[in-house]
Amino acid sequence: MSNTKRNLPVMPTLGGEQSLNRYLSEIKKFPLLTAEQEYMLAKRFQEHQDPEAAAQLVTSHLRLVAKIAMGYRGYGLPVSELISEGNIGLMQGVKKFEPDRGFRLATYAMWWIKASMQEFILRSWSLVKMGTTAAQKKLFFNLRRMKKNLDAYEDSDLHPDQVKKIATDLGVSETEVVNMNRRMMMGGDASLNVSLREDGEGQWMDILQDDRPLQDETVADAEEAGMRHALLGEAMEALNERERDILTQRRLIEDPKTLEELSQSYNVSRERVRQIEVRAFEKLQKAMLRIAGDRKLLAA
Repeated sequence: MSNTKRNLPVMPTLGGEQSLNRYLSEIKKFPLLTAEQEYMLAKRFQEHQDPEAAAQLVTSHLRLVAKIAMGYRGYGLPVSELISEGNIGLMQGVKKFEPDRGFRLATYAMWWIKASMQEFILRSWSLVKMGTTAAQKKLFFNLRRMKKNLDAYEDSDLHPDQVKKIATDLGVSETEVVNMNRRMMMGGDASLNVSLREDGEGQWMDILQDDRPLQDETVADAEEAGMRHALLGEAMEALNERERDILTQRRLIEDPKTLEELSQSYNVSRERVRQIEVRAFEKLQKAMLRIAGDRKLLAA
């Protein structure tokens, strides 16, 4: 057996906001992976727990973490800490990634990254620790966007009509909307014109644009919009009409229906709806694996 030491990619360090610019420059040096390269590395890690393969998968997606972190910078927390939490989520995503399912890693890992960042934000915002239910979390992470869509001022109370609209769209009470808005106003936003360095040079706005291709953009636009929808649509043909409808209503729409709602629609018990959902999901997974395998054979 060879004793040659492998050259693992060196993860750049992120010591705080003062080193953020340097970190963002360093992670741009890691190359993006082609679909074939990503698949081979993921298989090496899955089958042999190869640390070099895992390191390459992680470093090639560090820009994705930074991109997502910028989307959460308005919650008043250091972007460097958001990135650190997101990197933990990325590593979990790499660990659990199953390349034979036919999706790219970025499509899968971004949910781990976002979940890790959102949990960190909720833990850190002492004023909104009441946001523990799914509906409250949804309100917390969508309120700013909805206020912007309604042309509401960021640092002011909402008009009653705006409160009603947001409450209806997100499935929460109007009181929850009012309280959450006031808590978030007290928390404050980080200005994009805040200096990055103590000497006053550089602003947050300077780091928002990167002309190099980003992993999430290339995957979300090219891969997910094409392959994922085609694969999912083809696999759904393996389900009967009731299975397709229940799975769609429970897992594939933005505001999923409850077991109770579907049990009334189909005149069966909630437990029966749950069983159909689980069975349909298992059939869908098998169908997707089969279709992905068939396409791989054709491409070989």
